[in-house]
Amino acid sequence: QVQLVESGGGLVQPGGSLRLSCAASGSFFRINDMTWYRQAPGKERVLVAQITSGGRTTYADSVKGRFAISRDNAKNTVSLEMNMVKPDDTAVYYCTAEAQAIGRLTVARYWGQGAQVTVSS
Repeated sequence: QVQLVESGGGLVQPGGSLRLSCAASGSFFRINDMTWYRQAPGKERVLVAQITSGGRTTYADSVKGRFAISRDNAKNTVSLEMNMVKPDDTAVYYCTAEAQAIGRLTVARYWGQGAQVTVSS
C-alpha cells in the first residue's frame, strides 16, 4: 500500500504565499503522476495541479501563474507552492499519487488525508 501525508496547510492572508508538501511511503514499485486536488465547502473536488514522473506539469486555469507544483522522485515527495492566494483558494487540499503497490498487478490512486487552507484577512 501507499500512504500519503500532507503538511503545510493553515491560514494565509490574501496575496500571501503558502507551501504544501506531501510525502509518500509504503511498499510500491513506482509512482506515476502526483496530483493535488482541492475541495471547497459545498463544491466538488477539482484538480489543481499535476506532475508526471518525468516532470511534466498541468494546472487548473484558476491557478496558472500563481501556483507551482514540483516533486522529488528520490524522496517520493511533491510540493505545491501557492502564491498570490485568493479567498477562492480556500479549500481542503488533497495530495494523490497514482502508484503500483507491491503485490498488486495494476496501478491505483492513493489519497492523503487532506490539508485545510484558508485564505482570509
